[in-house]
Amino acid sequence: MLEGKVALVTGAGRGIGSTIAETLAREGAFVVVNYRGSGQAAQELAEKIGGVAMQCDVADFEACENMIKTMIETYGHLDILVNNAGITRDGLLMKMSEADFEAVLSTNLKGTFHTIRHASRYFLKQRYGRIVNISSVSGVMGNAGQANYSASKAGVIGLTKSVARELASRGITCNAVAPGFIETDMTDAMTESAKEAVQKQIPLGRCGNTKDVAELVTFLASDKAAYITGQVISVDGGMCM
Repeated sequence: MLEGKVALVTGAGRGIGSTIAETLAREGAFVVVNYRGSGQAAQELAEKIGGVAMQCDVADFEACENMIKTMIETYGHLDILVNNAGITRDGLLMKMSEADFEAVLSTNLKGTFHTIRHASRYFLKQRYGRIVNISSVSGVMGNAGQANYSASKAGVIGLTKSVARELASRGITCNAVAPGFIETDMTDAMTESAKEAVQKQIPLGRCGNTKDVAELVTFLASDKAAYITGQVISVDGGMCM
């Protein structure tokens, strides 16, 4: 389905990003596994899927420019961009520091802008591109204790819709995926009572897994989704009906 395509997945060293990278590679794409901090997990994943790991903090505008420029120079083209990198700095609004608010927006929202900004020139030249941004149900419905995260993910939705309108005439699509409560390393650390409380809010009665998100991302990155753009699709078991 994705043979011959080159994909960049940001924040792909673990969690949802890791599964997205694996799924894209399974469908034939050559995947660049982006990471920010320690690169061990990213390197291991890249070796496993036949891709390559590349360090870059997406919050850094120039670093993103250099990363994408290096990709083009090395592999000749870029076809798929998945903006998955994200951080949290949870806390009640009245106690949230400016630094925590700014850090989350810098990575989650500005980081998404940075990669799209630098990749778009190549997409426009080749008149082809698939952009998939990972938002969140927190960006759709809000979440107490996550004012910064919810604002950043809501911003990703607005950015997605604007980019979709700007680039559509050149055959470039841009969509957002909004995961709900997905089982990851972070959720594994939760108590059973906390998990049960969350599951009561989900009509399907269970948490999702990273594969649920990755399969949708892979579909949106393929030519099967060529007539879908500017959409926000929730993967949340019905939380945001």
